[in-house]
Amino acid sequence: MAETIDELTINWEEDGILTCKELDKEVLTKGAWSTILFRYQQWDKKKEEYGPDRYTIRRYQKRDGQYNSKSKFNISSPAQAQKIIDVLQGWLKE
Repeated sequence: MAETIDELTINWEEDGILTCKELDKEVLTKGAWSTILFRYQQWDKKKEEYGPDRYTIRRYQKRDGQYNSKSKFNISSPAQAQKIIDVLQGWLKE
């Protein structure tokens, strides 16, 4: 468990292999409820290499000095990421 936002990561190791490799993160909100956007890659066992970049939005709640994961949304493809960007940009222009 993490005590600070800087300690939060989605890196995940199994059998000595980093199966989920965090590439970048952007803290969207801080506080008792924090939201972080992560860019990451998954290890492909068959190809023995990392796959394409992926994105996930995670929400954390800080209780008793520890951040606990509460929810997540995985962006399934670059096309879906672009659609989210396009919709938000349209709404922000209104």
